[in-house]
Amino acid sequence: MDNARESALEAKHAGLDAKIAAEMQRPSPDQIKIAELKKQKLKIKERLVTH
Repeated sequence: MDNARESALEAKHAGLDAKIAAEMQRPSPDQIKIAELKKQKLKIKERLVTH
């Protein structure tokens, strides 16, 4: 995989991680939003591992 593409995916993965953490810190976290973010994060991780 191209290093620039891999770096971009890693940055997006880290950004999603930060969004998940921020949502979980809210007084009433939106569980649906967290689940969607986790799915996106998993898809990115799968792309990183398979390429």
